[in-house]
Amino acid sequence: MRMQKIKTALLSFGMSGKIFHAPFLEAHGGYEIAGAWERSQKEIANHYPKAKSYSSLDVILQDYSIDLVIVNTPTYTHFDYAKEALLAGKHVVVEKAFTTTVAEAEELKGIAEKQRRKLAVFQNRRWDSDFKTVQEVYHSGKLGELVEATFSFERFNPLLSQKQHKETPGPGAGIVKDLGPHLIDQALLLFGMPASIFADIMITREHSRVDDYFEILLYYPKHRVRLRAGYFVKEPSPAYILHGRKGSFVKSRSDKQEARLLAGEKPSLPDWGLESETEQGILNYLKEGETVRERIPTHLGSYLSFYDGMYNSIVHNKALPVTAQDGLNVMRIIEAAFESSYKKTVIDL
Repeated sequence: MRMQKIKTALLSFGMSGKIFHAPFLEAHGGYEIAGAWERSQKEIANHYPKAKSYSSLDVILQDYSIDLVIVNTPTYTHFDYAKEALLAGKHVVVEKAFTTTVAEAEELKGIAEKQRRKLAVFQNRRWDSDFKTVQEVYHSGKLGELVEATFSFERFNPLLSQKQHKETPGPGAGIVKDLGPHLIDQALLLFGMPASIFADIMITREHSRVDDYFEILLYYPKHRVRLRAGYFVKEPSPAYILHGRKGSFVKSRSDKQEARLLAGEKPSLPDWGLESETEQGILNYLKEGETVRERIPTHLGSYLSFYDGMYNSIVHNKALPVTAQDGLNVMRIIEAAFESSYKKTVIDL
């Protein structure tokens, strides 16, 4: 049986369009890349000869053959573009951060429900090899009842980004809305919504005008989860640290998908998502009173799983891979984090 095609348009064809979206739309087989909104450089046809270069959002929305719109533009544009696309009857995928406020997230969720359109948030790092391994270990029960966990996104990059929208103060700028959604989404997926949070957000880079460091503490009834990110970590610690009443698990941030995409490799390769054995996490736990310390084989990473889930949701009415409610929950944490840091107090959710 011939696979139904979802005709898809991207709202930009910069790094995110070229690296994180188009290769997976092409590799899936259930999508047709209709084209991209290109404001200056006209490149998409060089990569996908049948794709169009659209001159405006209106042209895309007026094309009744387009089923799905990918909102992969700067965060401050997400709400307006996603709203227009939904009202035009399109299914929509929005990159992180979902929106700039909780109110915007709630409105988009309501519009999607009213329009009976699919609205998903592109939280691709749910399908990182390292995080998939963390999920498997946590759900195995070998750690026992969780006591504490730390998820971090650490880099050494004192220089400001060349992308002006990332460094210009505004509702969508800063590390909390850039790297924060990845860590927050992973924590909420694994542990659910916390009861309250405390956050410390600051600027550390010279000449920076936007937040570039954060530590967010999530309070759960019987455990705590720390989320951390910054640009001055020359010697990184494990990206995932979990301590339970029976043992501990530590894992490096070592998913290779982004690096391979940047190198021009295609996700259809047979070894896609494979990590080096040297990056295997260490599980140290008690088993029948004896200490067991072992390396845990890493799961395969697969960002293609997001678009497979999106396809099944649109065509077969299955559950979305990442829902608007998921995106709304992340925004609730982000909004509370800024309030907490400003007031220097714990915020109840």
